[in-house]
Amino acid sequence: MPHLVLEHSADLAKTHDLNALSKALFDAAAASPVFHNTAAIKTRTIACDNVHMGTAPATFAHLTVWMFAGRPVETKQTLAAALLEVMNTHLPDVGALSVDIQDMQTKTYVKRTIQET
Repeated sequence: MPHLVLEHSADLAKTHDLNALSKALFDAAAASPVFHNTAAIKTRTIACDNVHMGTAPATFAHLTVWMFAGRPVETKQTLAAALLEVMNTHLPDVGALSVDIQDMQTKTYVKRTIQET
């Protein structure tokens, strides 16, 4: 926790540096006062091959941020706006950019990690 999952038009991987965007999103989340444990932040990108949109250009990037429930709406709005700005910096020519904050439930979230020394 948190997980930042960027779904995007598959062709963006050919025209944009999505690794740099993923790193910038990680850095923005780490710099945010919302998250206190940088080691827990995870970012990833998922290419979507079959995209149909009614707008041009027919490209998109949508970031879903999964984090534990309990934060005020205003905190989520501020975080979403900051992450959208990062996306806009890296993807200024993409047709649609969006961010959605989703709550994870602490009672049902489980994980396992390996700590290398």
